[in-house]
Amino acid sequence: MKRIFLFIATNLAIVFVLNIVLHLLGVDHIQTSRGGLDINSLLVFSAVVGFGGSFISLAISKWMAKMSMGVQVINRPSTSKEVWLVETVQKFARDAGIGMPEVGVFDSPDMNAFATGASRNHALVAVSTGLLNSMTQAEAEAVIGHEVTHIANGDMVTLTLIQGVVNTFVIFLSRVIGYVVDRVILKNDREGTGIGYFVTVIASQILLGILASMIVMWFSRKREFRADAGGAKLSGRSNMIGALERLQTAHNPTSLPESMAASGISGGKSMMRLFMSHPPLEERIAALRAAQ
Repeated sequence: MKRIFLFIATNLAIVFVLNIVLHLLGVDHIQTSRGGLDINSLLVFSAVVGFGGSFISLAISKWMAKMSMGVQVINRPSTSKEVWLVETVQKFARDAGIGMPEVGVFDSPDMNAFATGASRNHALVAVSTGLLNSMTQAEAEAVIGHEVTHIANGDMVTLTLIQGVVNTFVIFLSRVIGYVVDRVILKNDREGTGIGYFVTVIASQILLGILASMIVMWFSRKREFRADAGGAKLSGRSNMIGALERLQTAHNPTSLPESMAASGISGGKSMMRLFMSHPPLEERIAALRAAQ
């Protein structure tokens, strides 16, 4: 979840910076022609900014993950745990048909792991010290299999393309809405755009960005089920179920009374589910149990 949040936050920051730079350079002025809206130019502008932010985020994803999470890449294993970790990633990468990822460890008491990278053959798998110290070897192998499957499925590249598409629509539609407000509602008949255009573009981009994030999170939830299935194939279904159940006990240390369940950290069923990058653990466990 941290990796997904980091990717989206980095992507949005890059898009914001690109918007400012192109505005200062006067490039966004091609959107209008003598007070009219140049749809073709606007589409090109939106695609350049939208996909540009996503692909830059993808290109620096490993570097950002290492810096933000404090990942120590294992170049030469020095302990038995490090040897086991590197050998497990190597075995699963070979079974999944991908190049050997970089392997790293980050200091965190939480049982967590992530995979990232610009391509299937240039990726990073990192696990937390909490996972290595708290999970059994079989459970940890299942988590590693889950992350290797993310790489094999090309999830980061697909996520980048989806983010680029929604970015393009957000940028395009926000400027169309801004133009309509400026010209039709505020009746600005001067050459160029007025303050109403810029205010509306900013407000629309925020609102549409929230809606777009729901689409990205929906895809993210779907890919978790596929990664669970891949982890089960690589390490064994019982091990994958065991790993998720182990995570479930860590995330739900105590059970709340029914009257208080909605106030708990799991939150119950609510609109916030639309912004979850991962499905609830109980749903993932149920999906694995139901698989043939």
